[in-house]
Parts: sequence; C-alpha cells; structure tokens
Amino acid sequence: MAAEERGRVAVLGAGLIGVDLADRIARSSKLQLALLAGHRRDSMCLRRAAQMGHPTAAGGIRSVVECGPFDVVFDASHAEGHPRHWAALQPTGTTVIDLTLAGQGTVAVPGVTVYRPAAHQHLALVSCGGQASIPLLHAIAQRCTPRFIKVVCVGVRTGTGPATRLSVDRYIATTSAAIRAFTGTRDVEVRVGVSPAQPAPPFRVAMTVVADGFRPAPVRTSIAVAAGGVRAYAPGFRVTSLAVDPGRISVAVEVTPSSRQLPSHAGSVDIVNAAAVLLAEQSATVAR
Repeated sequence: MAAEERGRVAVLGAGLIGVDLADRIARSSKLQLALLAGHRRDSMCLRRAAQMGHPTAAGGIRSVVECGPFDVVFDASHAEGHPRHWAALQPTGTTVIDLTLAGQGTVAVPGVTVYRPAAHQHLALVSCGGQASIPLLHAIAQRCTPRFIKVVCVGVRTGTGPATRLSVDRYIATTSAAIRAFTGTRDVEVRVGVSPAQPAPPFRVAMTVVADGFRPAPVRTSIAVAAGGVRAYAPGFRVTSLAVDPGRISVAVEVTPSSRQLPSHAGSVDIVNAAAVLLAEQSATVAR
C-alpha cells in the first residue's frame, strides 16, 4: 500500500513491548507508525526507537491526543493507566488495542473472534497466556464439553517486567475469564510460574482439559488446525506435546520470538504483539 493508504497508528508505552510493536508496525504493509509515545525523553527504549528512525514523543497520552487522530492506538503502558487512556481516546473515534492487563474492552483473539469495527472500538488482548492457549482450547471445546480446564504459563524472570510481576492476580483473573468465555467452561484454573533455568527457556504454556465423550482423532485435527492458524502470524508458536487420553486432553506449547527486537525467551511478548498488529491490520483494511 502507498503511505497515504496505510492505517495511521500510534504506540503508547516505550518499554520492550512498545519498541517491538514500533518495529513490527514499521515493517507492515498496511500500517504507518506515526508516533511512539513514552513518558521520559531520556529513557533507553525511547532513545533507541528514535535512533531507529521512529517518530517519538515523551508526553505519554497527552502526546497521543495532541498528535492524533489515529486509526489505531496500541496501549502498551500499564493496567492502572489504561482506563484514563481509553477515556481520553474514546471521543476521537480511534480503535484502541489494549495490551495491558486492564481487563476492559472486547476480548480479541485472532482466529477465534470475528472483528467488527463498528462494535469493537476497544479491543483487549487478555494476556500472553490467553493468546497462547485460547485458540487451542476453543478448538477443543468445539469437539467436547470440558468440565475442567487448567492452564499453566511459565516464563523467565528476565523476561517478566515489574508491572507483570506485581499484577499476577490480575493476570490470572483476566486470563481465566477469557478462557471461560471462549470455552463455556466454568471450572478454570490458571497458574503463573517463573523458570530459573539458564539459559532462559522459551515461554511455555501447558493445558489440561478434562472432558468426556470425545473422539481422539477429531480433537487432534482441531488442535493442529488451530496451531497452524496461530503460526500464520506468530511463526515461533509450536505444539511441543499432545496426549489425548480417555477423559483427558493434555497439550503444551512454546513460543519463540520471530521478532528481531526480542530475546529468545520473550515469546510472551512476541505472541501478544503479533496478535495486536494483525488486529490493527484488519482494522485498517476494514476502515478503508
């Protein structure tokens, strides 16, 4: 697309997530990065983004509002600030994609939700564990009626930001609610772990589904199709183990970043950012 035909977008938040988003957007054929806004001009990430040629500002949400309107704004800041950011952006008519754990907006998972821009101006990406597990769990739920679902998300300490570590309860609540909504299962348990292993392993999510009356072959096929759908936008996503036994389905996945901006253990960032950019591209295409 020509520059004037691409969606004009901004990123709010100049941490690792925001800088990686900026790089992905700059390489998109459907999006045009118009602003990366942080809060401190002297921050390492904002300086790095400017050196990469990205347009930057240090006024946070104020800069986004002043430089707008935008077709899409990614909120990659923090859950506590998101309600205020949404309140400031809602009157502008922009589509806001929330990468925090605020738990607001319409939950969006590529390949599972259907994007309708008129109704979905405020999209929420749940969490890295939600993005990695929900496509497979939703596929399984089409083949059986789960009675219990357990999801264990394991990252590494160096790949888990302070905001996420302080918001484990919010992470669990947001992810659990989304899994219930997409599978129809009331009994859901989500756990979050941190691996001390060195070298740092990839981001890993293990799922256990307890259900009766399913046929193993269709379940395996549905999981394979769903995993292939995720790999279409997050190439480092892969199923590492799968067991389909009477009454129980166990599946584990790992995510290795395909982004050049992320370390090998930051698959948790990769899968959320990949989903966010895909949704923004769909939004920009529909808007035009």
